[in-house]
Amino acid sequence: MAFEPGDVVMLKSGGHSMTVVAIEEEDIDCLWVGDDGQMFRQSIPAVALTTVEILESDEPEEEEDEAEDKEKEEEDGEDEDDDEEDEEE
Repeated sequence: MAFEPGDVVMLKSGGHSMTVVAIEEEDIDCLWVGDDGQMFRQSIPAVALTTVEILESDEPEEEEDEAEDKEKEEEDGEDEDDDEEDEEE
């Protein structure tokens, strides 16, 4: 399997997601943040790594929050229109 800088990988046995930062023959330099917030960089044999597929659900929650806020604003606008129609009758 060919890795490229920027790929997200993890050990085949599990663990943290890591970012490929460099490739040196059969070793892959990976960077990751540990549980306590420390940054780590380690050279790992390519045979021990697998690529992690990023799914839409893995995207930051900010985008979901923005979409929800937009939906609420649209609903609020519809409610105001309904209230105005009730007042006219």
